[in-house]
Amino acid sequence: MKKSLQRYVLLIWIALILVLGFVAVLATSYIVSKQTLQRGLSENTLPITGDNVYSEIQKDILRPVFVSAQMAHDTFVKDWIINGEEDQQQITKYLKEIKTKNQAISSFLVSDLTKNYYYGDGLLKTVTEKEPRDQWFFRVKNLKSDYETNVDADLANRDSITIFTNYRVLDYSGKFIGAVGIGLTLDTMKHLIDSYQTRFQRTIYFVDKKGNVVLAGSAFKQKKGNINQIPGLNQISKQVLNNTKNESLHLEYSNDSDNVFVNSRFLPELGWHLLVEQDLAGELQPLHKLLIVNASIGFGITLAVILIVLFSVRRYQKRIEKSAATDSLTKLLNRQAFDFVFQQAILDSERSRQPLCVALMDIDHFKKINDKHGHLIGDHVLREIAAIAKRSLRESDVICRWGGEEFLLLLKNCTLEKATSIAENLRNTIAANDFSRTTDLAKSKLSLTVSMGVAECKLHESEDSVFERADVALYQAKESGRNSVYFSE
Repeated sequence: MKKSLQRYVLLIWIALILVLGFVAVLATSYIVSKQTLQRGLSENTLPITGDNVYSEIQKDILRPVFVSAQMAHDTFVKDWIINGEEDQQQITKYLKEIKTKNQAISSFLVSDLTKNYYYGDGLLKTVTEKEPRDQWFFRVKNLKSDYETNVDADLANRDSITIFTNYRVLDYSGKFIGAVGIGLTLDTMKHLIDSYQTRFQRTIYFVDKKGNVVLAGSAFKQKKGNINQIPGLNQISKQVLNNTKNESLHLEYSNDSDNVFVNSRFLPELGWHLLVEQDLAGELQPLHKLLIVNASIGFGITLAVILIVLFSVRRYQKRIEKSAATDSLTKLLNRQAFDFVFQQAILDSERSRQPLCVALMDIDHFKKINDKHGHLIGDHVLREIAAIAKRSLRESDVICRWGGEEFLLLLKNCTLEKATSIAENLRNTIAANDFSRTTDLAKSKLSLTVSMGVAECKLHESEDSVFERADVALYQAKESGRNSVYFSE
């Protein structure tokens, strides 16, 4: 039992390393992906979305400002007030067309001379300083800026809550003569914001210069309140409110669940701050799903690799146990052991994309040596050639006794040209060696030569195919007179 367990120690270590490695890669990948997502959301995605929302706001929400500005600078409006407001039907028709054309809930003109409040259906009322609901007009009259935006009840539309744009009208000498503007209902504005939120998948809302939430869509939980008191937003409220330039500001705050990224911009046309935010938790959901999928795939692959390794280990253990790993005469690898080494070398070569060559070497006229000097001298020659080959080859190269007087060389990370050169050097070394120095034949010199065939392993080529090409090259060397090296293309 203990011996059986020892056989699988390597497998256990491999499995452990695979599992730990996979978990480390998965965790690292998740952390890097999360950081990349955070950086991309903060620096790229959210600012771009903020710019897109701003463009939409300019088109939809800020349009009343532009329309009111056109009304205030329209010479017809100025002349009609200056000329004494004689034909009431003219201004009523004008205001009604403005309202219809711009799909507004109301359009109005209030004259400073008569204090009359005109709208699309005629004269609504006369404003007075004593009436609290008329204070907006006298506030606009004393404004330093050209206009203001405020939220108020619209008397002309059953007191529905409306966002008004009140624009100052000046005569040709710059004197205040009235106020004009149009209004959009708060529900219409919220509907626009909800459409932005659906389209861009972000939370969108507005705060005034004091930090009060003045307009928000359905996705924003704090419908009312001040961002200085709202948990989370109070972390960045000062930065938001201090930004009075029409510039994009990238901020971040923490809530109970995760980080929230905010893109803030001040809209001078409205006097409000636009805030577009996205919590990281929502963006991480696809990443979490991907993490689960990768974990499942990785577990399957790890299990498959362990099973394959287990099968391979058991298979090769049986093969190695069945036959000795080395040749008893030359102490080189035998043919069976070499098969295992060669398969591993092929896999390493394909994985690292490094060339791999084999060289088949045969002793010329070896039978004559055995016949003339005996098998002991023949055995000595085999051992001497094995020793010469070991000294001549690199440490990474492998040599085995292929059978009889044949040897096989495995040359790793070696091109065909380099392998041929190595084989040629080995052939010359053997040809120059005196094999009689360590035998009883010291009085007569014993020289011999070898013939070699070299082949480079091609991608996905079988073991038999490589050896067959090397054997063909060896045959060519023998046919050409022996004592030579030939290679196979």
